[in-house]
Amino acid sequence: MLLSRRRLAVAGGTVALICLATALVTPPATAAAGCRVGYTVTSQWGGGFGADISITNLGDPLSSWQLRWSFTAGQTVTQGWNAGYSQSGSTVTATNAGYNGSLATNAGTAIGFNGTWSGSNPVPSSFSLNGVTCTGSVTGTPSATPTQSPSPTPTTSPPPTQPQTGLVGWATQGGGTSGGGNASATTVTSASALTTAAAGTNAAVIRVSGTINCTGMLRIGSNKTILGNSGATIAGCGLNVSNASNVIIRNLTFRNWDDDAINVQYSTRVWIDHNTLSNGYDGAIDVKRASDYVTISWNRVFGHDKTMLLGHSDDNAAEDRGRLRVTYHHNYFDGTNQRHPRVRFGNPVHVYNNFYRSVGGYGVASTEGAGVLVEGNYFENTGDPFHLGEGDSGPGTLVARNNFFSGSGSGQTGGSVASIPYSYSLDTASNVKSIVTNGAGAGRISV
Repeated sequence: MLLSRRRLAVAGGTVALICLATALVTPPATAAAGCRVGYTVTSQWGGGFGADISITNLGDPLSSWQLRWSFTAGQTVTQGWNAGYSQSGSTVTATNAGYNGSLATNAGTAIGFNGTWSGSNPVPSSFSLNGVTCTGSVTGTPSATPTQSPSPTPTTSPPPTQPQTGLVGWATQGGGTSGGGNASATTVTSASALTTAAAGTNAAVIRVSGTINCTGMLRIGSNKTILGNSGATIAGCGLNVSNASNVIIRNLTFRNWDDDAINVQYSTRVWIDHNTLSNGYDGAIDVKRASDYVTISWNRVFGHDKTMLLGHSDDNAAEDRGRLRVTYHHNYFDGTNQRHPRVRFGNPVHVYNNFYRSVGGYGVASTEGAGVLVEGNYFENTGDPFHLGEGDSGPGTLVARNNFFSGSGSGQTGGSVASIPYSYSLDTASNVKSIVTNGAGAGRISV
């Protein structure tokens, strides 16, 4: 059995499936049953693929559920999120997690998985929910008018035609962040070439082209801009910004890293922007060990567990207190599990205008005396959007304001947070979902 809250996917073709509901076993006259399923292949690569599944219950409220379908071309599920997965032959069963088993009438949830394929990858032709074939209609007579209303549908304004591209936040402080500036660009296509080009403290603009397959961590020196050309991917390894300053990393896709995708330690003035990260071992973007003046913006993370850690240890207060000042804005936390971010010591840490979609564990955790301002974010199907303390770590403070909640908990706040020293423009929280989904991730900007 494959059991995971984590969500895995990549970018590719989309196939929508709208289904009806015909009962395999006739329910009692007082029971109504029906469901609708949407199946989307979000990415596909040689031998592997990612898929998202939306489930809507059209019948009487459910306290638990199992979704079942069959593959016709030998595909297998290797890892999933927001449900427990088992497979017997071609038949796959997804069972609700502890936090998404209850589905009111017209309520829905989202799950997903990574899988393997060979030869072809056709979309399943039929799904059943608790034994009822999903076709988009209802059988039986509703037992009662549902007492729970569906989650509110926000009124959204059209997103900007081009996402914001300028630097905002903590990386504008302490002298600002310009990376390699106007240095002539060098294009690299291998790990060794990237490591060589990024060494030292000379100003350099480095363009990554194609897919770099690697292991471990590639060291990035000071005064560097690392830019991804169209489709540029770093697979199997990560970038280590260590004892450096004035670094920019933009427009790259990271997958299957064996340590962190991006690690920032003992470093200042770093901007990490418009990257896509999925399916790695440890942190997607971790900042620690006295780092300061960092902005993490417009990134999309999916198919991953430990997303963004700020401060690596409860025992590192002497080094970290008064530092670890980071801005997180317009990031897309797409079905991930925890650390969005998990904060120690930093104050103020600014978390604004991010979109949290079906986060399995928790959104933001403020611990060990940190101070976190959480404002203008959109939380969708996220039971624990923010809280104080985490695991063995003591609480910090957290101020939340002007956030939007759809099918989500209300969060835990407490204490006060230091003032934000820089200027910024706050998008209306109800518009953040459309703005971020249209603008976050690699391939959304011209660099």
